[in-house]
Parts: sequence; structure tokens; C-alpha cells
Amino acid sequence: MRTLHAAALIATLLASTWAHAFDLQGHRGARGLAPENSVPGWKKAIELGVDTIECDMGVTRDGVVVVHHDLRLNQDITRGPDGQWLDKPGPLIRELSFAELQQYDVGRLKPGSKYAQDFAEQQPVDGTRIPKLADLFELAKASGKADLRFDCETKLSPLEPDATLPPEAFAKRVIDEIRQHGMAERTMIQSFDWRTLQIVQELAPEIRTMYLSSPRTLKPEPDGKPSPWLAGFAPEQHGSVPKAVKAAGGTIWAPNQTYLTPELLAEAKSLGLTVIPWTVNQPEMMRKLIDMGVDGIISDRPDLLQRELQRKR
Repeated sequence: MRTLHAAALIATLLASTWAHAFDLQGHRGARGLAPENSVPGWKKAIELGVDTIECDMGVTRDGVVVVHHDLRLNQDITRGPDGQWLDKPGPLIRELSFAELQQYDVGRLKPGSKYAQDFAEQQPVDGTRIPKLADLFELAKASGKADLRFDCETKLSPLEPDATLPPEAFAKRVIDEIRQHGMAERTMIQSFDWRTLQIVQELAPEIRTMYLSSPRTLKPEPDGKPSPWLAGFAPEQHGSVPKAVKAAGGTIWAPNQTYLTPELLAEAKSLGLTVIPWTVNQPEMMRKLIDMGVDGIISDRPDLLQRELQRKR
């Protein structure tokens, strides 16, 4: 009990330290402008002055923590060793060694895909490879941005348990990588799969946790059982999503932008939660959420979000 109390106290102190200013997060770096989860994208995000770089984590067959959104290689952003676009989802990240993963080019959106239509302003950088999480930390150090932070998502699913490492092994590998680079105090670990967040809170209370939610992951099973994404902290049992996050020991809630209402925001604030919605790309929604009083926003277009924040000052 003392350990749990100490972990909760550390999490609260860290949250209060970070909550002094609006947190402008570049989603997958700056996905609207540069290849997602890539060194060029991170450089663009740093150039734009983000407070936090948001990214996604996977673990290769040989145990390397890499930055990639999907459990498998995404055919809409991936060309194979032959230079040709994948015609279907590729191998699982878990199935490939890091060296094998480096044979794939993720520097351009597949022409004609919906992805390319949605991010028409993304500038390609051919030859881009899937990076290590370590590459992000090293780039941040080289940039001299000592206050740059990281919001790193564990990409695993209770619906596909064999597609990744199990939650505890995944979380431990990520914790080790973050600690090895001395980035624990600058990093938060986020997830829709709240099991990993419970493990982080127990094993690494110095690393903040962020509870992602969407209508899909909050929805109970067809048979009425609680959603498998929530580690047993179902909102229908606790009264609301903010109350479920609080019960789970969370201090940061990241709701889908369309789910958040002024009433839910007020409730979350009353519980002491920091609220950072995702993924907000339209200026109108940015203005709405800023006016509501959110603590930050995750966006593919940090340039547009920066402009909206400047208008408020």
C-alpha cells in the first residue's frame, strides 16, 4: 500500500509540474506536413516549436523499441525492398528484426490512397526508414531543446494478443529504453490499452501516464462485459470516463476530440485531471477546445495550432 501511495504522490507531483502551460503536441511528429513517426517529421515538429512530440511504439523481434503506428507495416506508407508499394498490410513489427525493418521506405504516402488525400500537404522524404525510439531522444538532445517532451504510445491490442509482446513485457522494454536515455522525467506513456499504464505506474512511477479513450475502446462487449481495453476500470462501473481514469490512478486523460464536452471537461478538472484531446486538425475545433479550457491538444498540424494559440494571446 505504501508503494502505491508513493507512486500516486509522484504522479500527482509530476502532473502539477507539467500543467503550468498549454501543451502543444505534434501528432506522430507533424504528420500533416512530413512523414509520420520519422526523423524528418520530428525535425519539422521541433522547427515549429512544439512542446511535446507524440509518437507510437512497437518492439521488433530482436527487442528494439521502434517508432511506428501500426502493429503491421501500413501499405499506405510503405514500399518494400523492391521499391514497390505493399499491396496489403505487411508483416507484424514483432516478426521483423530491426535490420529487416530498415529495408522498407516510409517516406511517402501512396498515391491515390485515402491517406494521401487526407494529408495532401505532407511533403515526402524518400528514403525515410522506421526509426528507433532512441533516435528521437538523440535528436532531441542534439537539438538543444532541453524542455522538449515526449508522449509515447504503447501500440498493442487486447483483441490481437499475439501481434505484440504481452503488456508487461512490452511496458518493461519501453521503461528500460526511456530510463537508459535519461528521459523519464520528460516522457509520458500513453495508451488505449490501459493494462500497460497500470504496469508503468507500478514499475516506473517517475514516468507519467496518459489514458487515451475513444468511443470504440470504451464500448462494452456485446455480451455486456466491460471493454477489454480498460484494465477493469469501466466507466459504467465508476460513473464516467474521468472517474474511471481517476480510479485507475491516472492524472492525464486524452479523449477523442468529438467525445469531449464542457461538462466532461469540468468533471475531469474537478478530479484533478489534466485533459489533452486528440487528434485536432481543424482550426475551428482548435478554437473551440482552447476556449473550453483544455490543457493541451494533439494535432497533425502543429503549425495551425500554434497560430490559434497566438491569436488568443
